[in-house]
Amino acid sequence: MQRTPGQNENLTRDEAAWRAGTLRMVSCEVDLDLSTAQDPSVTGYRSLTTLCFTVHGTTGTFIDFIHESVQSITLNGAPVDPAEAVAGSRIYLHGLAAGDGEVNTVVIDGHAKYSRSGEGLHRYVDPADGQTYCYTQFEPADARRVYANFEQPDLKAPFTFIVRAPHHWHVASNQSPVRVDQHGDGTATTHFAPTLPISTYITTVLAGPYFVATDTYSRTLPDGSELAIPLNATCRASLAAHFDAANILELTKAGLDFFHELFDYPYPWGKYDSAFVPEYNLGAMENPGLVTFTEHYVFTSRATESQHEARANTIMHEMVHMWFGDLVTMAWWDDLWLKESFADYIGTLANAQATEFDTAWVAFANRRKGWAYVADQLPSTHPIVADIADLEAAKQNFDGITYAKGAAVLKQLAAYVGADAFRDAARTYFRAHEYSNTTLADFLSALAAASGRDMGAWSDAWLRTAGVPRLGIELDIVDSKITAATLTQSGTDPITGTPIAHPHVLDVGLFNVVDGALARTASHRVELAGSTVALPFLLGEARPDLILPNDGDDTYAMVDFDPVSLATLLAHLGTLSDPLARASCWAALWNMVRDAKLPAPDFLAAVRSHAESVTEVAVFTQLLTQARTAITHYLPPVLRDAERAALAEAITDWLGRAEPGSDKQVAAARALAVLARGGVAGPLVDALLAGEQPHPGLELDEDLRWALWQAKAASGTLDESALARLEADAAAHPSAVATSGRLLALAARPEPAVKKASFTAVLTGRDADGSALSNEAVSAIAAGFQLGSRELLDGYYVQYWPELAGIWESMSIGMATRVIAGLFPAAQDLGDDAVHPVMARVDGWLAGNPDAPAALRRILLEERDYLSRALAAQRLSAGQRLGAG
Repeated sequence: MQRTPGQNENLTRDEAAWRAGTLRMVSCEVDLDLSTAQDPSVTGYRSLTTLCFTVHGTTGTFIDFIHESVQSITLNGAPVDPAEAVAGSRIYLHGLAAGDGEVNTVVIDGHAKYSRSGEGLHRYVDPADGQTYCYTQFEPADARRVYANFEQPDLKAPFTFIVRAPHHWHVASNQSPVRVDQHGDGTATTHFAPTLPISTYITTVLAGPYFVATDTYSRTLPDGSELAIPLNATCRASLAAHFDAANILELTKAGLDFFHELFDYPYPWGKYDSAFVPEYNLGAMENPGLVTFTEHYVFTSRATESQHEARANTIMHEMVHMWFGDLVTMAWWDDLWLKESFADYIGTLANAQATEFDTAWVAFANRRKGWAYVADQLPSTHPIVADIADLEAAKQNFDGITYAKGAAVLKQLAAYVGADAFRDAARTYFRAHEYSNTTLADFLSALAAASGRDMGAWSDAWLRTAGVPRLGIELDIVDSKITAATLTQSGTDPITGTPIAHPHVLDVGLFNVVDGALARTASHRVELAGSTVALPFLLGEARPDLILPNDGDDTYAMVDFDPVSLATLLAHLGTLSDPLARASCWAALWNMVRDAKLPAPDFLAAVRSHAESVTEVAVFTQLLTQARTAITHYLPPVLRDAERAALAEAITDWLGRAEPGSDKQVAAARALAVLARGGVAGPLVDALLAGEQPHPGLELDEDLRWALWQAKAASGTLDESALARLEADAAAHPSAVATSGRLLALAARPEPAVKKASFTAVLTGRDADGSALSNEAVSAIAAGFQLGSRELLDGYYVQYWPELAGIWESMSIGMATRVIAGLFPAAQDLGDDAVHPVMARVDGWLAGNPDAPAALRRILLEERDYLSRALAAQRLSAGQRLGAG
């Protein structure tokens, strides 16, 4: 292999394939010294790695290591000059012993850097007590930020971790400790047992004064043996009083019971730790034996059932990965979707069947699939089986298609082949490929064998095309009776330009207004194999008030309502009692707003009229979020104040009628606080912050308090006295929520000097003192900066465009994405220009930078699309107001 100049961080698929074809891993030992992690002046830590592997067909290779420094390298006992071997983030080796019987041993002694971006080994200082916490996050390729390795999923190995840290710290990894050596200097070294063969991206280390709750799961296996799994639930010590560890451990046990039954394969990883960590970039990560979660799931404020359901769903999602993703792992990131989609689908199934959250599919239909529909309409859309040429593309591919569309399609697949066949295929797949790497073809082969159906055509239609199928109903009516009825499928693959014609197995629901309420009167199973299928059950019938294709939400498709059905929904949706049908209809209406097919004022009127009747808090919360988005982005400026005031009045009325202390009261109050950033509900904001209780049962908890402070700041009512109270609040109640809440509020103040300082902080990733900002701090300040009028903000964006390339080159992908997306001028007003100035600016940048990294261009293309949709929706709403077409 030739050396590549520069940082060499972007490993390509071809390079990974070459390396996988020429070497085999034997083992990897990683020795980390975190004993000085509590000293903020220490920027890095010693990382000593011993790699053992064989090679054939070559005598040279390269190792990945994004390092602070490399002190020494030895190859088979002989020293290698780092000045000759190290090129950026790669270490090139020559003179390897070739042949299957020849094991090469490489020892790399270096220093790695502590992270503030959530990538690699993240170090966090707790604002509540000053304690230091460390944890790792590696997917897709950040293990190389901590130790030297072959950073690709198909070079599995047993990993042995050795970690030196302060002696009072809780230190954990994928496996259990086998020995702890006390050094008598305040530090101790923990030696962990070797793992079973796993990929680098799911290795992990946790270290800090964490609070730990313990339990044990036990099960009698079919052969009569007993399986005992030690369980831990972990969080920062300052959060222990808020940590409902008992619930987390019970959910873990319920999941282990469910998946042992479903997969018929004993949990293989020994222990099961669930660690909740600060400033986490993801919802969670499936490290075998030590799953890490965002500590946003440790509820320091009143948590609604929706929040508990979301946490349970994430717990189940990650547990699925213990089998699908960890035990059997994709060979390369092209098949990232398969492990994530499988976990999304089966995790929701487990949540619905193994926990109290029996409406899990309602949240999936309304929220998760909404994410998929958005992603699938972006210019960056791609087939579910994506073409991932390199690691930068992999990093950008953790999107709504990889997760939510794939999960929705797998749900349709289970309907297509049958739930039993889907289960049996998974069982066969795990047994056949345990501890190895696979491709999609391996899973499809198992499905074909289990179901007896040819998976080739199904796979080509669903997995290798892009775009959203659209379902509609066409009727011919004579003398008030239906004489012809057809279910239609439309849509175009945006990549190939070919019509979408996917196979669907779904239900078509018929609803009528009966005694003032909209109710299902029939539902019929239909198999759609092409663009149309007749619906004979409607012939000779009177036209139903509402026809709902995909009743039951078994397939992935957007719904185009006919005019009668749309009118029925806008008038009567609040009377529809079926939770899943109701959520599906709300989701379809929102899609119409985004597509500029339904004027935003019509949607907002429906929310004001019908949202209060929604019983699922997840859907209720989502509707209020969508309503705020509609006001901010999808209305022309002339309509915003009136619509914001009308929504605020409606939510205030709901607060007065809600059961004191109920989930709906909490959700409404939080939504109103965010809406109040636009200058509404000022007296209520002031009353709540003053400690008054105008609505019995409503608790001024941490989340609500900081949302209210942000509303005062953004609305321009944070005078010197109020600012002093805000600062006193943050000082009196130091926490992660307060840290981010304060940063957002301070950046939200509509003052030129504040906006200038906030913009500069995000653009550089540093605060006024020059200290590096963390990932969450960057996002909080960016969100606060964006709260302001276009007149106040537009001048700062002049500096944005020339800095894009430099941001991408100087920051990690994760941080660069936060900065570039966070500062994009997204909230724009419809104007008189033929081409909006921001649209012209982004188009000019893209045209002038054709060789910019594809991942950077993708961010800008997506932001451009969001803005284009917003302007189109504003035009529709403006036209409706003016009486135009």
